Amino acid sequence: MTDAVPDAPPVPAAVIVLAAGAGTRMKSATPKVLHPLAGRSMLGHAMVAARDLSPQRIAVVVRHERDLVAAAALEVVPTALVVDQDEVPGTGRAVQCAVEALDVRAQAEAAVHGVPIGHEGRGPVEGLEGSVVVLAGDIPLLDAATLSELLAAHHSGGNAVTVLTTEVDDATGYGRIVRDEQGGVLSIVEHKDATPEQRAIREINSSVYVFDAGILRGALRQVTQDNSQGEVYLTDVLQIAREGGGRIGALRVADPLLVEGANDRAQLATLRAELNRRILTRWMLGGVTVIDPATTWVDVDVDLGHDVTLLPGTQLHGATTIGAGSTIGPDTTLTDMEIGAGATVVRTHGSLSVIGDGASVGPFAYLRPGTVLGEKGKIGTFVETKNSTIGTGSKVPHLSYVGDATIGEHTNIGAASITVNYDGVSKHRTVIGSHARTGADNMFVAPVTVGDGAYTAAGSVIRRDVPAGALGVSGAPQRNVDGWVARRRPGTAAAEAAARAHETDDETPPPLGAQAQAQLAEASATPPAPRPTPVPASPGVPTVPDGSSTTTSSTNEGSSPR
Repeated sequence: MTDAVPDAPPVPAAVIVLAAGAGTRMKSATPKVLHPLAGRSMLGHAMVAARDLSPQRIAVVVRHERDLVAAAALEVVPTALVVDQDEVPGTGRAVQCAVEALDVRAQAEAAVHGVPIGHEGRGPVEGLEGSVVVLAGDIPLLDAATLSELLAAHHSGGNAVTVLTTEVDDATGYGRIVRDEQGGVLSIVEHKDATPEQRAIREINSSVYVFDAGILRGALRQVTQDNSQGEVYLTDVLQIAREGGGRIGALRVADPLLVEGANDRAQLATLRAELNRRILTRWMLGGVTVIDPATTWVDVDVDLGHDVTLLPGTQLHGATTIGAGSTIGPDTTLTDMEIGAGATVVRTHGSLSVIGDGASVGPFAYLRPGTVLGEKGKIGTFVETKNSTIGTGSKVPHLSYVGDATIGEHTNIGAASITVNYDGVSKHRTVIGSHARTGADNMFVAPVTVGDGAYTAAGSVIRRDVPAGALGVSGAPQRNVDGWVARRRPGTAAAEAAARAHETDDETPPPLGAQAQAQLAEASATPPAPRPTPVPASPGVPTVPDGSSTTTSSTNEGSSPR
Protein backbone atom coordinates (compact mmCIF):
# COMPACT_ATOMS: atom_id res chain seq x y z
CA MET A 1 0.00 0.00 0.00
CA THR A 2 1.41 3.38 -1.02
CA ASP A 3 0.90 6.80 0.48
CA ALA A 4 -1.66 8.97 -1.23
CA VAL A 5 -0.18 11.51 -3.61
CA PRO A 6 -1.51 15.02 -2.93
CA ASP A 7 -3.48 16.65 -5.68
CA ALA A 8 -1.50 18.91 -7.96
CA PRO A 9 -2.26 22.61 -7.45
CA PRO A 10 -5.01 23.81 -9.78
CA VAL A 11 -3.89 25.59 -12.93
CA PRO A 12 -5.97 28.64 -13.85
CA ALA A 13 -7.22 29.14 -17.37
CA ALA A 14 -6.06 32.73 -17.18
CA VAL A 15 -4.71 35.45 -14.90
CA ILE A 16 -5.84 39.02 -15.53
CA VAL A 17 -3.64 41.83 -14.17
CA LEU A 18 -5.33 45.23 -13.94
CA ALA A 19 -2.89 48.06 -14.76
CA ALA A 20 -5.01 50.70 -16.52
CA GLY A 21 -5.31 53.32 -13.75
CA ALA A 22 -3.63 56.73 -13.82
CA GLY A 23 -2.69 56.77 -10.12
CA THR A 24 -3.04 60.55 -9.78
CA ARG A 25 -2.20 60.50 -6.07
CA MET A 26 1.37 59.55 -6.94
CA LYS A 27 1.71 63.01 -8.52
CA SER A 28 4.23 61.58 -10.96
CA ALA A 29 4.93 61.41 -14.68
CA THR A 30 5.64 57.73 -14.08
CA PRO A 31 2.53 55.52 -14.12
CA LYS A 32 1.65 54.33 -10.63
CA VAL A 33 2.19 50.64 -11.33
CA LEU A 34 5.71 51.31 -12.62
CA HIS A 35 7.02 52.80 -9.38
CA PRO A 36 9.73 50.47 -8.05
CA LEU A 37 10.43 48.58 -4.86
CA ALA A 38 12.99 45.83 -4.18
CA GLY A 39 14.22 45.79 -7.76
CA ARG A 40 10.88 45.50 -9.54
CA SER A 41 8.02 47.80 -10.36
CA MET A 42 4.72 47.13 -8.61
CA LEU A 43 3.47 45.75 -11.92
CA GLY A 44 6.59 43.59 -12.15
CA HIS A 45 5.77 41.99 -8.80
CA ALA A 46 2.20 41.32 -9.97
CA MET A 47 3.37 39.81 -13.26
CA VAL A 48 5.84 37.51 -11.47
CA ALA A 49 3.09 36.31 -9.10
CA ALA A 50 0.85 35.67 -12.10
CA ARG A 51 3.58 33.85 -14.02
CA ASP A 52 4.48 31.63 -11.07
CA LEU A 53 0.94 30.19 -11.09
CA SER A 54 1.76 28.68 -14.52
CA PRO A 55 -1.60 29.71 -16.02
CA GLN A 56 -2.60 28.86 -19.56
CA ARG A 57 -2.74 32.57 -20.43
CA ILE A 58 -1.88 35.93 -18.85
CA ALA A 59 -3.55 39.21 -19.82
CA VAL A 60 -2.65 42.71 -18.65
CA VAL A 61 -5.16 45.53 -19.04
CA VAL A 62 -3.64 48.93 -19.88
CA ARG A 63 -4.80 52.47 -20.61
CA HIS A 64 -2.87 55.33 -18.92
CA GLU A 65 0.63 55.59 -20.49
CA ARG A 66 -0.32 52.50 -22.39
CA ASP A 67 2.97 51.86 -24.20
CA LEU A 68 5.16 52.24 -21.12
CA VAL A 69 2.99 49.92 -19.04
CA ALA A 70 2.66 47.33 -21.80
CA ALA A 71 6.44 47.27 -22.36
CA ALA A 72 7.07 46.75 -18.64
CA ALA A 73 4.61 43.86 -18.51
CA LEU A 74 6.04 42.17 -21.59
CA GLU A 75 9.55 42.47 -20.21
CA VAL A 76 8.52 40.13 -17.38
CA VAL A 77 6.11 37.90 -19.33
CA PRO A 78 6.81 38.22 -23.08
CA THR A 79 3.80 36.00 -23.96
CA ALA A 80 1.29 38.13 -22.06
CA LEU A 81 -1.75 39.40 -23.94
CA VAL A 82 -1.95 43.21 -23.76
CA VAL A 83 -5.56 44.41 -23.60
CA ASP A 84 -6.65 48.03 -24.01
CA GLN A 85 -9.47 49.35 -21.84
CA ASP A 86 -11.84 51.69 -23.63
CA GLU A 87 -13.49 54.93 -22.41
CA VAL A 88 -15.88 53.12 -20.06
CA PRO A 89 -14.47 53.43 -16.52
CA GLY A 90 -14.26 50.83 -13.79
CA THR A 91 -12.59 47.56 -12.91
CA GLY A 92 -15.58 45.63 -14.19
CA ARG A 93 -15.09 47.11 -17.65
CA ALA A 94 -11.35 46.37 -17.51
CA VAL A 95 -12.03 42.68 -16.76
CA GLN A 96 -14.75 42.59 -19.43
CA CYS A 97 -12.27 43.84 -22.06
CA ALA A 98 -9.76 41.21 -20.93
CA VAL A 99 -12.29 38.37 -20.99
CA GLU A 100 -13.40 39.31 -24.50
CA ALA A 101 -9.80 39.31 -25.75
CA LEU A 102 -9.02 36.03 -23.98
CA ASP A 103 -12.16 34.45 -25.43
CA VAL A 104 -11.04 35.39 -28.93
CA ARG A 105 -7.62 33.90 -28.23
CA ALA A 106 -9.19 30.71 -26.85
CA GLN A 107 -11.50 30.40 -29.85
CA ALA A 108 -8.57 30.81 -32.25
CA GLU A 109 -6.55 28.19 -30.39
CA ALA A 110 -9.53 25.82 -30.38
CA ALA A 111 -9.93 26.26 -34.13
CA VAL A 112 -6.35 25.11 -34.60
CA HIS A 113 -5.99 22.50 -31.86
CA GLY A 114 -9.45 21.91 -30.41
CA VAL A 115 -12.43 19.70 -31.24
CA PRO A 116 -13.98 20.60 -34.63
CA ILE A 117 -17.34 22.36 -34.56
CA GLY A 118 -20.18 19.85 -34.45
CA HIS A 119 -17.90 16.91 -33.66
CA GLU A 120 -19.65 14.50 -31.30
CA GLY A 121 -22.42 17.03 -30.75
CA ARG A 122 -20.09 19.74 -29.44
CA GLY A 123 -20.79 23.27 -30.64
CA PRO A 124 -18.43 26.18 -31.13
CA VAL A 125 -16.11 27.04 -28.26
CA GLU A 126 -17.42 30.13 -26.48
CA GLY A 127 -14.06 31.03 -24.97
CA LEU A 128 -12.26 30.52 -21.68
CA GLU A 129 -13.12 27.46 -19.63
CA GLY A 130 -11.97 27.04 -16.03
CA SER A 131 -10.88 29.44 -13.33
CA VAL A 132 -9.82 33.03 -13.94
CA VAL A 133 -7.64 34.89 -11.41
CA VAL A 134 -7.97 38.68 -11.29
CA LEU A 135 -5.52 40.86 -9.36
CA ALA A 136 -4.54 44.50 -9.24
CA GLY A 137 -1.16 45.65 -10.49
CA ASP A 138 -0.39 47.69 -7.38
CA ILE A 139 -0.24 44.98 -4.67
CA PRO A 140 3.50 44.27 -4.60
CA LEU A 141 3.71 41.96 -1.56
CA LEU A 142 1.18 39.48 -2.95
CA ASP A 143 2.92 36.26 -3.94
CA ALA A 144 2.11 33.13 -5.91
CA ALA A 145 1.87 31.03 -2.73
CA THR A 146 -1.07 33.11 -1.49
CA LEU A 147 -2.71 32.98 -4.91
CA SER A 148 -2.30 29.20 -4.93
CA GLU A 149 -4.11 29.00 -1.58
CA LEU A 150 -6.90 31.13 -3.03
CA LEU A 151 -7.18 28.85 -6.05
CA ALA A 152 -7.25 25.76 -3.84
CA ALA A 153 -10.03 27.26 -1.69
CA HIS A 154 -11.99 28.14 -4.81
CA HIS A 155 -11.82 24.63 -6.22
CA SER A 156 -12.34 22.76 -2.96
CA GLY A 157 -15.43 24.86 -2.18
CA GLY A 158 -16.92 24.52 -5.65
CA ASN A 159 -17.32 28.30 -5.69
CA ALA A 160 -18.52 30.53 -8.46
CA VAL A 161 -16.38 33.34 -7.06
CA THR A 162 -13.75 33.39 -4.32
CA VAL A 163 -12.42 36.66 -2.97
CA LEU A 164 -9.24 37.29 -0.99
CA THR A 165 -9.95 39.37 2.13
CA THR A 166 -8.28 40.69 5.26
CA GLU A 167 -9.14 42.75 8.33
CA VAL A 168 -7.72 46.21 9.03
CA ASP A 169 -8.14 48.71 11.85
CA ASP A 170 -9.06 51.56 9.51
CA ALA A 171 -11.05 50.43 6.46
CA THR A 172 -11.58 53.90 5.01
CA GLY A 173 -11.58 53.78 1.22
CA TYR A 174 -11.87 50.00 0.94
CA GLY A 175 -14.77 47.88 -0.25
CA ARG A 176 -16.44 46.07 2.66
CA ILE A 177 -17.20 42.34 2.76
CA VAL A 178 -20.87 41.95 3.66
CA ARG A 179 -21.72 38.50 5.03
CA ASP A 180 -24.97 36.75 5.96
CA GLU A 181 -25.79 35.33 9.39
CA GLN A 182 -24.06 32.07 8.54
CA GLY A 183 -20.89 33.85 7.50
CA GLY A 184 -21.37 33.43 3.77
CA VAL A 185 -20.37 36.32 1.53
CA LEU A 186 -23.38 38.31 0.32
CA SER A 187 -21.66 41.14 -1.53
CA ILE A 188 -18.87 43.68 -1.63
CA VAL A 189 -19.91 47.28 -1.07
CA GLU A 190 -17.63 50.14 -2.11
CA HIS A 191 -16.83 52.68 0.60
CA LYS A 192 -18.65 55.57 -1.08
CA ASP A 193 -21.78 53.45 -1.54
CA ALA A 194 -21.72 51.89 1.95
CA THR A 195 -24.18 52.65 4.74
CA PRO A 196 -22.89 53.71 8.19
CA GLU A 197 -23.43 50.14 9.41
CA GLN A 198 -21.47 48.72 6.45
CA ARG A 199 -18.65 51.22 6.96
CA ALA A 200 -18.17 49.82 10.45
CA ILE A 201 -17.14 46.47 8.93
CA ARG A 202 -13.38 45.88 9.19
CA GLU A 203 -13.13 43.02 6.70
CA ILE A 204 -12.13 44.46 3.34
CA ASN A 205 -11.84 43.42 -0.26
CA SER A 206 -8.25 43.00 -1.51
CA SER A 207 -9.25 43.31 -5.19
CA VAL A 208 -7.98 39.77 -5.77
CA TYR A 209 -10.46 37.15 -7.01
CA VAL A 210 -10.92 33.76 -8.62
CA PHE A 211 -13.94 33.41 -10.93
CA ASP A 212 -15.44 30.57 -12.87
CA ALA A 213 -14.92 31.76 -16.45
CA GLY A 214 -18.47 31.05 -17.63
CA ILE A 215 -20.09 32.73 -14.60
CA LEU A 216 -17.77 35.74 -14.94
CA ARG A 217 -18.59 36.12 -18.63
CA GLY A 218 -22.34 35.99 -18.03
CA ALA A 219 -22.32 38.31 -15.00
CA LEU A 220 -20.26 40.97 -16.74
CA ARG A 221 -22.99 41.27 -19.36
CA GLN A 222 -25.40 42.33 -16.59
CA VAL A 223 -23.21 44.83 -14.72
CA THR A 224 -24.28 48.47 -15.03
CA GLN A 225 -22.82 51.89 -14.11
CA ASP A 226 -25.65 52.62 -11.66
CA ASN A 227 -23.55 53.76 -8.68
CA SER A 228 -22.14 56.94 -7.17
CA GLN A 229 -18.98 56.74 -9.26
CA GLY A 230 -20.66 55.96 -12.57
CA GLU A 231 -18.24 53.06 -13.04
CA VAL A 232 -18.60 49.41 -13.94
CA TYR A 233 -17.81 47.71 -10.64
CA LEU A 234 -16.25 44.26 -10.75
CA THR A 235 -17.60 43.72 -7.24
CA ASP A 236 -21.17 43.66 -8.64
CA VAL A 237 -20.31 40.32 -10.25
CA LEU A 238 -20.40 38.66 -6.83
CA GLN A 239 -24.00 39.61 -6.12
CA ILE A 240 -25.09 38.69 -9.65
CA ALA A 241 -23.40 35.30 -9.35
CA ARG A 242 -25.00 34.69 -5.95
CA GLU A 243 -28.44 35.60 -7.24
CA GLY A 244 -27.84 33.11 -10.05
CA GLY A 245 -27.30 30.33 -7.51
CA GLY A 246 -23.52 30.41 -7.39
CA ARG A 247 -21.60 30.07 -4.15
CA ILE A 248 -19.41 33.00 -3.06
CA GLY A 249 -16.37 32.04 -1.00
CA ALA A 250 -13.66 34.03 0.72
CA LEU A 251 -10.13 33.35 1.91
CA ARG A 252 -9.10 35.67 4.74
CA VAL A 253 -5.36 36.32 5.17
CA ALA A 254 -4.07 37.31 8.58
CA ASP A 255 -1.36 39.62 7.19
CA PRO A 256 -2.95 42.84 5.86
CA LEU A 257 0.29 44.05 4.24
CA LEU A 258 0.25 41.00 1.99
CA VAL A 259 -2.67 42.54 0.10
CA GLU A 260 -1.90 46.21 0.76
CA GLY A 261 -1.97 48.51 -2.26
CA ALA A 262 0.04 51.68 -2.77
CA ASN A 263 -1.85 54.76 -3.94
CA ASP A 264 0.73 57.41 -3.02
CA ARG A 265 4.44 57.59 -2.34
CA ALA A 266 4.06 57.46 1.42
CA GLN A 267 2.21 54.14 1.16
CA LEU A 268 4.81 52.92 -1.32
CA ALA A 269 7.64 53.77 1.08
CA THR A 270 5.91 51.79 3.82
CA LEU A 271 5.58 48.76 1.56
CA ARG A 272 9.14 49.13 0.31
CA ALA A 273 10.51 49.04 3.86
CA GLU A 274 8.29 46.11 4.79
CA LEU A 275 9.27 44.08 1.73
CA ASN A 276 12.95 44.76 2.42
CA ARG A 277 12.49 43.68 6.03
CA ARG A 278 10.97 40.39 4.88
CA ILE A 279 13.75 39.80 2.35
CA LEU A 280 16.45 40.41 4.96
CA THR A 281 14.69 38.22 7.51
CA ARG A 282 14.56 35.35 5.02
CA TRP A 283 18.29 35.68 4.30
CA MET A 284 19.25 35.98 7.96
CA LEU A 285 17.30 32.83 8.77
CA GLY A 286 19.18 31.19 5.89
CA GLY A 287 22.65 31.94 7.27
CA VAL A 288 23.48 35.52 6.24
CA THR A 289 24.69 38.12 8.74
CA VAL A 290 23.12 41.57 8.37
CA ILE A 291 24.73 43.93 10.85
CA ASP A 292 22.21 46.76 10.47
CA PRO A 293 18.95 45.82 8.72
CA ALA A 294 17.75 49.43 8.94
CA THR A 295 20.43 50.60 6.47
CA THR A 296 20.74 47.46 4.34
CA TRP A 297 18.67 47.04 1.16
CA VAL A 298 18.50 43.85 -0.90
CA ASP A 299 16.40 43.34 -4.02
CA VAL A 300 14.20 40.30 -4.52
CA ASP A 301 16.40 38.75 -7.23
CA VAL A 302 19.67 38.98 -5.28
CA ASP A 303 21.24 35.66 -4.28
CA LEU A 304 23.43 35.33 -1.16
CA GLY A 305 25.65 32.43 -0.09
CA HIS A 306 26.11 31.04 3.41
CA ASP A 307 28.08 33.14 5.89
CA VAL A 308 27.91 36.27 3.80
CA THR A 309 28.20 39.41 5.94
CA LEU A 310 26.46 42.63 4.94
CA LEU A 311 27.78 45.69 6.74
CA PRO A 312 25.80 48.92 7.29
CA GLY A 313 24.93 51.02 4.27
CA THR A 314 25.01 48.10 1.81
CA GLN A 315 22.64 48.06 -1.18
CA LEU A 316 22.43 45.02 -3.45
CA HIS A 317 20.37 45.48 -6.59
CA GLY A 318 19.25 43.55 -9.64
CA ALA A 319 20.59 40.05 -10.19
CA THR A 320 23.61 40.44 -7.90
CA THR A 321 25.06 37.20 -6.48
CA ILE A 322 27.41 37.02 -3.49
CA GLY A 323 29.52 33.93 -2.84
CA ALA A 324 29.81 32.17 0.51
CA GLY A 325 31.88 33.86 3.19
CA SER A 326 32.18 37.22 1.45
CA THR A 327 31.93 40.53 3.28
CA ILE A 328 30.21 43.45 1.58
CA GLY A 329 30.27 47.03 2.85
CA PRO A 330 30.02 49.27 4.62
CA ASP A 331 28.56 51.91 2.30
CA THR A 332 28.61 49.76 -0.83
CA THR A 333 26.18 49.69 -3.76
CA LEU A 334 26.33 46.77 -6.20
CA THR A 335 24.03 46.28 -9.19
CA ASP A 336 23.97 43.11 -11.30
CA MET A 337 27.33 42.03 -9.87
CA GLU A 338 28.85 38.57 -9.41
CA ILE A 339 31.01 38.31 -6.30
CA GLY A 340 32.97 35.12 -5.62
CA ALA A 341 33.44 33.29 -2.35
CA GLY A 342 35.53 34.87 0.38
CA ALA A 343 35.77 38.24 -1.34
CA THR A 344 35.80 41.64 0.38
CA VAL A 345 34.15 44.70 -1.16
CA VAL A 346 34.43 47.91 0.87
CA ARG A 347 32.88 51.32 0.14
CA THR A 348 32.51 50.53 -3.54
CA HIS A 349 30.05 51.39 -6.29
CA GLY A 350 29.88 48.73 -8.99
CA SER A 351 27.69 47.37 -11.76
CA LEU A 352 27.75 44.52 -14.29
CA SER A 353 31.12 43.26 -13.13
CA VAL A 354 32.64 40.03 -11.82
CA ILE A 355 34.86 39.71 -8.73
CA GLY A 356 36.74 36.45 -8.23
CA ASP A 357 37.09 34.26 -5.15
CA GLY A 358 39.18 35.80 -2.40
CA ALA A 359 39.57 39.12 -4.20
CA SER A 360 39.42 42.51 -2.51
CA VAL A 361 37.93 45.76 -3.75
CA GLY A 362 38.02 49.26 -2.27
CA PRO A 363 37.65 51.34 -0.33
CA PHE A 364 36.33 54.04 -2.65
CA ALA A 365 36.50 52.00 -5.85
CA TYR A 366 34.25 52.48 -8.88
CA LEU A 367 33.64 49.36 -10.98
CA ARG A 368 31.95 50.14 -14.27
CA PRO A 369 30.41 47.51 -16.57
CA GLY A 370 32.71 44.87 -17.99
CA THR A 371 35.19 44.72 -15.11
CA VAL A 372 36.48 41.22 -14.34
CA LEU A 373 38.83 40.79 -11.36
CA GLY A 374 40.49 37.41 -11.02
CA GLU A 375 40.88 35.20 -7.99
CA LYS A 376 42.76 36.90 -5.12
CA GLY A 377 43.15 40.04 -7.19
CA LYS A 378 42.93 43.57 -5.83
CA ILE A 379 41.27 46.78 -6.95
CA GLY A 380 42.23 49.31 -4.33
CA THR A 381 41.58 52.82 -3.09
CA PHE A 382 40.30 55.42 -5.55
CA VAL A 383 40.54 53.09 -8.54
CA GLU A 384 38.11 53.19 -11.47
CA THR A 385 37.82 50.28 -13.88
CA LYS A 386 35.78 49.66 -17.04
CA ASN A 387 35.62 46.89 -19.63
CA SER A 388 38.84 45.38 -18.28
CA THR A 389 40.08 41.96 -17.23
CA ILE A 390 42.54 41.85 -14.32
CA GLY A 391 44.06 38.41 -13.90
CA THR A 392 44.53 36.10 -10.93
CA GLY A 393 46.55 37.70 -8.15
CA SER A 394 47.06 40.97 -10.01
CA LYS A 395 46.74 44.27 -8.20
CA VAL A 396 45.70 47.81 -9.05
CA PRO A 397 46.22 49.19 -5.55
CA HIS A 398 45.41 52.90 -5.72
CA LEU A 399 44.66 56.12 -7.57
CA SER A 400 44.39 54.60 -11.05
CA TYR A 401 42.10 54.27 -14.05
CA VAL A 402 42.03 50.99 -15.95
CA GLY A 403 39.72 51.09 -18.95
CA ASP A 404 39.58 48.81 -22.01
CA ALA A 405 42.54 46.79 -20.74
CA THR A 406 43.70 43.24 -20.23
CA ILE A 407 46.12 42.60 -17.36
CA GLY A 408 47.69 39.18 -16.88
CA GLU A 409 48.31 37.23 -13.69
CA HIS A 410 50.31 38.40 -10.65
CA THR A 411 51.01 41.80 -12.12
CA ASN A 412 51.28 44.99 -10.05
CA ILE A 413 50.13 48.33 -11.44
CA GLY A 414 51.84 51.33 -9.85
CA ALA A 415 49.93 54.14 -8.20
CA ALA A 416 48.41 56.91 -10.32
CA SER A 417 48.50 54.86 -13.54
CA ILE A 418 46.12 55.52 -16.42
CA THR A 419 45.27 53.53 -19.52
CA VAL A 420 44.72 56.25 -22.12
CA ASN A 421 42.07 54.39 -24.08
CA TYR A 422 40.23 57.11 -26.06
CA ASP A 423 41.64 59.15 -28.94
CA GLY A 424 38.53 61.30 -29.34
CA VAL A 425 37.00 58.99 -31.93
CA SER A 426 37.64 55.36 -30.99
CA LYS A 427 38.48 53.30 -27.92
CA HIS A 428 41.73 51.31 -27.92
CA ARG A 429 42.98 48.50 -25.73
CA THR A 430 45.97 48.22 -23.41
CA VAL A 431 47.49 44.78 -22.78
CA ILE A 432 49.84 44.22 -19.85
CA GLY A 433 51.24 40.73 -19.40
CA SER A 434 51.72 38.49 -16.39
CA HIS A 435 54.25 39.12 -13.60
CA ALA A 436 54.81 42.65 -14.87
CA ARG A 437 55.66 45.63 -12.64
CA THR A 438 54.64 49.08 -13.78
CA GLY A 439 55.93 52.22 -12.13
CA ALA A 440 53.93 54.93 -10.42
CA ASP A 441 52.43 57.73 -12.49
CA ASN A 442 52.49 55.78 -15.75
CA MET A 443 50.32 56.52 -18.75
CA PHE A 444 49.73 53.71 -21.23
CA VAL A 445 48.70 55.29 -24.54
CA ALA A 446 46.61 52.60 -26.22
CA PRO A 447 46.88 50.57 -28.30
CA VAL A 448 49.99 49.39 -26.50
CA THR A 449 51.33 46.13 -25.07
CA VAL A 450 53.64 45.53 -22.10
CA GLY A 451 55.05 42.03 -22.21
CA ASP A 452 55.27 39.34 -19.53
CA GLY A 453 57.76 40.12 -16.78
CA ALA A 454 58.38 43.64 -18.09
CA TYR A 455 58.94 46.74 -15.95
CA THR A 456 58.14 50.38 -16.62
CA ALA A 457 59.83 53.29 -14.87
CA ALA A 458 58.00 55.78 -12.67
CA GLY A 459 56.65 58.80 -14.51
CA SER A 460 56.80 57.13 -17.92
CA VAL A 461 54.43 57.69 -20.81
CA ILE A 462 54.37 54.32 -22.59
CA ARG A 463 53.54 54.90 -26.27
CA ARG A 464 55.37 51.93 -27.76
CA ASP A 465 55.19 48.23 -26.93
CA VAL A 466 57.52 47.05 -24.16
CA PRO A 467 58.92 43.58 -24.92
CA ALA A 468 58.79 40.79 -22.34
CA GLY A 469 61.42 41.27 -19.67
CA ALA A 470 62.33 44.79 -20.83
CA LEU A 471 62.27 48.08 -18.93
CA GLY A 472 60.16 50.82 -20.52
CA VAL A 473 61.41 54.33 -19.77
CA SER A 474 60.40 57.71 -21.15
CA GLY A 475 60.98 61.34 -20.18
CA ALA A 476 63.83 63.90 -20.47
CA PRO A 477 66.52 64.38 -17.79
CA GLN A 478 65.54 66.72 -14.99
CA ARG A 479 66.79 70.35 -15.31
CA ASN A 480 66.85 72.84 -12.41
CA VAL A 481 66.66 76.58 -13.17
CA ASP A 482 68.35 78.30 -10.24
CA GLY A 483 66.89 81.56 -9.01
CA TRP A 484 63.67 81.19 -11.04
CA VAL A 485 61.36 81.95 -8.10
CA ALA A 486 63.23 85.12 -7.10
CA ARG A 487 63.12 86.41 -10.68
CA ARG A 488 59.62 85.35 -11.71
CA ARG A 489 57.72 85.36 -8.40
CA PRO A 490 59.26 88.19 -6.38
CA GLY A 491 57.52 89.18 -3.18
CA THR A 492 55.71 85.85 -2.78
CA ALA A 493 55.90 83.63 0.28
CA ALA A 494 57.83 81.13 -1.81
CA ALA A 495 60.43 83.75 -2.75
CA GLU A 496 60.84 84.80 0.87
CA ALA A 497 61.25 81.18 2.01
CA ALA A 498 63.87 80.57 -0.70
CA ALA A 499 65.77 83.71 0.34
CA ARG A 500 65.83 82.57 3.94
CA ALA A 501 67.10 79.15 2.84
CA HIS A 502 69.93 80.78 0.85
CA GLU A 503 70.89 82.91 3.86
CA THR A 504 71.18 79.74 5.93
CA ASP A 505 73.21 78.10 3.16
CA ASP A 506 75.70 81.03 3.20
CA GLU A 507 76.11 80.88 6.97
CA THR A 508 76.28 77.16 7.57
CA PRO A 509 76.49 74.79 4.63
CA PRO A 510 74.24 71.79 5.18
CA PRO A 511 76.03 68.56 6.06
CA LEU A 512 76.85 66.29 3.17
CA GLY A 513 75.12 62.97 2.85
CA ALA A 514 77.02 59.70 3.17
CA GLN A 515 77.29 59.23 -0.59
CA ALA A 516 78.53 62.79 -1.18
CA GLN A 517 81.12 62.45 1.61
CA ALA A 518 82.43 59.22 0.06
CA GLN A 519 82.74 60.82 -3.35
CA LEU A 520 84.55 63.84 -1.88
CA ALA A 521 87.01 61.60 -0.02
CA GLU A 522 87.70 59.60 -3.16
CA ALA A 523 88.34 62.76 -5.17
CA SER A 524 90.74 64.09 -2.51
CA ALA A 525 92.77 60.85 -2.46
CA THR A 526 93.27 60.74 -6.25
CA PRO A 527 96.26 62.78 -7.54
CA PRO A 528 95.45 65.24 -10.33
CA ALA A 529 96.10 63.97 -13.85
CA PRO A 530 99.15 65.46 -15.61
CA ARG A 531 98.41 68.34 -17.95
CA PRO A 532 99.08 67.32 -21.57
CA THR A 533 101.88 69.05 -23.47
CA PRO A 534 100.48 71.46 -26.07
CA VAL A 535 100.95 70.38 -29.67
CA PRO A 536 102.68 73.00 -31.81
CA ALA A 537 100.31 74.56 -34.25
CA SER A 538 100.80 73.85 -37.92
CA PRO A 539 101.35 76.77 -40.20
CA GLY A 540 98.09 78.51 -41.07
CA VAL A 541 96.10 76.71 -38.41
CA PRO A 542 94.73 78.99 -35.65
CA THR A 543 95.13 78.07 -32.00
CA VAL A 544 92.85 78.36 -28.97
CA PRO A 545 94.07 79.90 -25.71
CA ASP A 546 95.28 76.55 -24.28
CA GLY A 547 97.47 76.03 -27.36
CA SER A 548 95.44 73.09 -28.82
CA SER A 549 94.58 72.84 -32.47
CA THR A 550 91.02 73.40 -33.72
CA THR A 551 91.27 70.77 -36.42
CA THR A 552 88.27 68.34 -36.64
CA SER A 553 90.00 65.68 -38.67
CA SER A 554 88.73 62.27 -37.64
CA THR A 555 92.22 60.90 -38.02
CA ASN A 556 93.64 63.16 -35.36
CA GLU A 557 92.96 61.15 -32.19
CA GLY A 558 94.34 63.94 -30.03
CA SER A 559 91.89 66.54 -31.32
CA SER A 560 89.07 67.87 -29.17
CA PRO A 561 85.55 67.41 -30.48
CA ARG A 562 83.55 70.56 -31.12
